[in-house]
Amino acid sequence: MRIGRVGSAEDKNKLGQLAQLVQSTSFTPRGSGVRAPHCPQEVIYTDGFFCMCTFYILYSKDLDRFYVGHSCAELGRRIREHHYDHGGFTAKAKDWKVVYREEYPTKAEAYVRERQVKAWKSRKRIEQLVQNVKKDLE
Repeated sequence: MRIGRVGSAEDKNKLGQLAQLVQSTSFTPRGSGVRAPHCPQEVIYTDGFFCMCTFYILYSKDLDRFYVGHSCAELGRRIREHHYDHGGFTAKAKDWKVVYREEYPTKAEAYVRERQVKAWKSRKRIEQLVQNVKKDLE
């Protein structure tokens, strides 16, 4: 799509899809009062621009604890929120590192994965998941 004048029907269609995406992106409160954008349930693809959501696991060496979450915001930004703009569980430490992540096309799918891992209620299984990824990277 060209920047500037919208001429062709194809350009108008792409611009309409982008406008739909912007309108469908809502802002929801988090536990800390921080407002973060999330993806619409139906992902709209326009010229390679699409919204991905991330299921992630953080680890704090100071607390020796894992944190399991999901976000449709850019992950680096979400981690900064955990470090600085947050009053929840992750506010207890400032050394959280991403040790595992999975990408999903919708917020619903990322949330399902988060609930699945939290339902394990097992530190050992989370450690195995993280270790398997580390082995694959070696």
